[in-house]
Formats: sequence, structure tokens, C-alpha cells
Amino acid sequence: MQHPENSAEYAGLTVNEGVISPPSVNPYSTFRRKRRTLSPEEYYHGILNGDISILGQAVTLVESSLPSDQVIAQKVIELCLPHAGKSIRLGITGVPGAGKSTFIESLGTELVRQGKKLAVLAIDPSSERTKGSILGDKTRMTELSASKSAFIRPSPSAGSLGGVARKTRETIVLCEAAGFNTIFVETVGVGQSETAAHSMVDFFLLLQVTGTGDELQGIKRGIMEMADGIAINKCDGNNREKAEVARTQFRNALALFPPTQSGWKPDVKTCSSIEGTGITDVWKMVEDYIIFTKRNGFFNRHRTEQAKYWMYETINSQLLGNFYNCEHFAPLIEEAERKVLANEVSSFTAANRLLDEYFTTQVNTIE
Repeated sequence: MQHPENSAEYAGLTVNEGVISPPSVNPYSTFRRKRRTLSPEEYYHGILNGDISILGQAVTLVESSLPSDQVIAQKVIELCLPHAGKSIRLGITGVPGAGKSTFIESLGTELVRQGKKLAVLAIDPSSERTKGSILGDKTRMTELSASKSAFIRPSPSAGSLGGVARKTRETIVLCEAAGFNTIFVETVGVGQSETAAHSMVDFFLLLQVTGTGDELQGIKRGIMEMADGIAINKCDGNNREKAEVARTQFRNALALFPPTQSGWKPDVKTCSSIEGTGITDVWKMVEDYIIFTKRNGFFNRHRTEQAKYWMYETINSQLLGNFYNCEHFAPLIEEAERKVLANEVSSFTAANRLLDEYFTTQVNTIE
């Protein structure tokens, strides 16, 4: 394009020619086509064949809150259920900074070397403000995540109690159907609500770290009573002596608790995830527990009780979701909230009125 300013009548003034405007769309970019939606049977066959990509898609489907996705997910779970239940399920919890991810990396790598197929369901805490999660556990398990015999799935807790995602129970079924014979469930942290994690695993391991002061002070009695074993991590360097002292303290504390339902006496081991020492001793404790509980029949009874527990948990979750997702109730809830904030009615009265209205509506709908 020629600019009139470059003509002879404008002496001493020069305007450079402009460049051709680039296209609005990058001609070198590649567009990723949207994945074709698979049928429940296609998910099922892909999972049984050990297709990690399809397994990941199925887990995403299970975690979805869309009703259409849930319909497909439940069909996939029903198809996979007969092929599940043949793994060792290990729950791992501990105080923040105990080195749970490093421990899983060390123990998981050792199990993979032994020929086991490992699925790690690492639960990241969700922000109460933004509802987001970092989901960074996989980046801290570099060696394990590179193994073809390991499947690492970080998932947001999404505010669910027990520090575990609400769909972790179903994800375990999918992973077992895919041939993973060892399942790790890493929880958010220590707390009384860890009951949810305990109710979906065979062995509940409490990971503790020493050298932080009063070792027993940071652990509530409830979590210690649920633990089938304790591993004191970071037993290396100048921390070895402190770790041995802590092991004695924990063993003395466990001796004061009433006998467990399984008849198993929880033990305390020391280990170092960095050096790899004591890791096999921790796993030997898990294997001994599995053998012990299978012999006395507790193993199967415990899994049956877990299945019943999650049936009721699912009922509670569905009822809660149905109550809050009902369009008819949205304005009623808002009105009740306004009255509570204005001190016109108590919280308990408002809740009872809403529940009475809800149950009346459900009865009328059925009739």
C-alpha cells in the first residue's frame, strides 16, 4: 500500500509500508477432535483389556456430576463389578509433611519391581473458596508415574468427608477390573473424618514423622484406633534415634487400646522413603495382616460390611443431592435462609419446615 505522505510534496517525511495482516487463525495449529463418546460395553472391554486411556476416561466419567454421565458410569461399574475384588487395598494417611507421596513413590516402585500392578488414587484437598485443587501428587512420583505397571490418578476431594473423593470407591472397582492387584488410597490428612477412607481399604496405614516435638500430640485417638499399622517415616541421618524413641512411644500407646475387631495387633515400623530402608518391612506387615485376616474370616466379613456401608452412603448422597437440586425448593431455601439471617426463625425450625415440605412433596409425587 502506497502512502500519500511519501510523495514529493511532503519533503523530509517518510512512512514505512505496513505489513500484511496475519490471519485470525494460526494456519499451523492442529485442532484436536472431540473424543467420540463410548458405550458402556466399549468402556468395559477397554478396561478389561488394560487400556489405560479408556480407564482414565471411565474414571473421569465416574467423577462427573452430570446425570447423563452418571447413567453410563453406573452401567460400566455394574459390568466391571464381577471382575473386581481381587486386589490388596491399602489406605495411607498421615500428618501434613509426613512424606506420604514420597513414601508411595518408594513403596510403589518396589512393588512394581516385584511384578505387581499398582493403582494409586491420590486425593488432593479442594479449596473451600475456589473449589480448585493443585493435583500435584503425580509430579512428585516421577519414577512411579513412568512405569507401565502403575496408574496414578490424582483427584480433588471436592469437599467430601473423610479426605477422599466421593467416587473413589467406584474407581477402585474399575482399577481392579483393569488388572491392578494393588490399590493405594492416599488421603488428604489426619482427622476424625478419615472413617471414609478406612471403610474402603483392607489395611489402614498411619504414616508419622518424628523430630517435630511431642509425637503423640499431633495424632487423635480416633485415627490411631483405626490404624492397622503405623510407619514412622524419615528414619534417616540424625533422625534415626528419635525415630526409635517414637516407635517405642507409639507401641506403648497402642497397647492401651482395646483389641481390634480383626484380632490383629497393630505394629509400628520405621522407614526412610529417601533411602529406601524399612520399606519392605512395612509391606511385609501389610501382607502378614492380609494372611492373618483371611485365615480367621475377618477379611471377607470386613469387605461385606464395607459394601453395606457404601450402599447407605450412596443413599444419603442421593437424598442430599435430590433435595438441593430440586427446582421447586430453590426459592423456599432462599426464603428460609433470609428468615434465619434476619433472626425471624431459628435454624432448626427453618430446617424442619423445609424437610416437612420436601417429604410432603415426595409423597404427593409418588401418589
